[in-house]
Amino acid sequence: MSPRARVRWNGQAATRRAQQGAARGARLGAEHLLNVSRDRVPIEEGTLERSGTVTVDEANTAAVVSYDTPYAVRQHEDMTLRHDAGRTAKYLEDPLNEEQATIQAIIAAQVRRELRD
Repeated sequence: MSPRARVRWNGQAATRRAQQGAARGARLGAEHLLNVSRDRVPIEEGTLERSGTVTVDEANTAAVVSYDTPYAVRQHEDMTLRHDAGRTAKYLEDPLNEEQATIQAIIAAQVRRELRD
């Protein structure tokens, strides 16, 4: 007869740690997106660029990148506005679409890291 192996599963702790890693990954992914988008934000005085922030709701594992100026939405949505070279409308939407795989990899790495420790 072969000896029996005992396995102890602590699902609640694993779930909690995975959620913690996902929240940290969401923050890091959102910070990555903010940095990429800052390179494209229309710039005249830098006010719009400096207004970019990351907000994280850890309870719902969600992160938000936002720009907070009265003209942020118009600068983002109005494709007819002229901008300096490398600066563009859709300064947040385009990087989100382009960096999606990187952001997902950042989140996955944080979940793996939390479960490995």
